[in-house]
Amino acid sequence: MRFPFKHLSLLPVLLLAVATAGCSLVSRKPAVAQPPAPSYDLVAAIRAAGAANNSVIDVQPLRDPAAAALSDAAHQDEQAGEYADAASALDQALKISPDSPDLLQDRAEIAVRLKHFSSAEKLAHQSWALGPKLGPLCARNWQTIVETRLQVHDQVGAATARKWVQQCHKAGVPRY
Repeated sequence: MRFPFKHLSLLPVLLLAVATAGCSLVSRKPAVAQPPAPSYDLVAAIRAAGAANNSVIDVQPLRDPAAAALSDAAHQDEQAGEYADAASALDQALKISPDSPDLLQDRAEIAVRLKHFSSAEKLAHQSWALGPKLGPLCARNWQTIVETRLQVHDQVGAATARKWVQQCHKAGVPRY
């Protein structure tokens, strides 16, 4: 017996061939190149810049107790290596105190830990704009910008930011 629809038996084979050929035509996104891991702790360098800035000026604003509790929880999460949880706690604290320069800087440092360098730089700029523009917090703001610029291979931007780190220091009056 002859199969009257012989050309239909080729249909599944033909569809499979077209489907596999179409897969090769679909453009694939190139993998996003991640910067190589730095050989040092970026956040430690940021915090060291603030600690090394023995400026006469060191503004410590009053903090909302709820925001302070969330900030403390974020620091504990960070020490435990739970950076996403730390970011979440700081985001909640920023909802309570959105214009807190120290919370913004803490959140910038967690963004660095999460390798969200663009976000970290924006947060550091915002912290600096709202902050005292002198002293340890200022130095941490600009060192954050130094580190984020280095991660995107912007040597000129990093050098400019380093100059701003130095401008955060206000020497005391010599007393004899």
